[in-house]
Amino acid sequence: MCRNIRTLHHFEPPATQEEIRASAEQFVRKLTGMPKPSKHSVVPFNRAIEKVIKATKELFDSLEAHGPPRTREHEKEMAKIRGERREKAMRAKVLSEVAR
Repeated sequence: MCRNIRTLHHFEPPATQEEIRASAEQFVRKLTGMPKPSKHSVVPFNRAIEKVIKATKELFDSLEAHGPPRTREHEKEMAKIRGERREKAMRAKVLSEVAR
């Protein structure tokens, strides 16, 4: 459910409006437990998304960045490495349980 909630601060090029909106929508969905708001909840749901977007922009504007900016390519490579490690650990766990 949280595929769009990811680090967006201190990237080159900076996070796009679409990336920030996608993360805000996913955050509000996660908090409410609703993948899609009902007809009666659309207005408050969208209002919450806009507030999260505004708060995110204010936060990013006030943070100091240290070190070189992140790159999306590096982040993708690190995610791939983490996934491979996680898969390797899961396979080892399953094999050890089967060996019992």
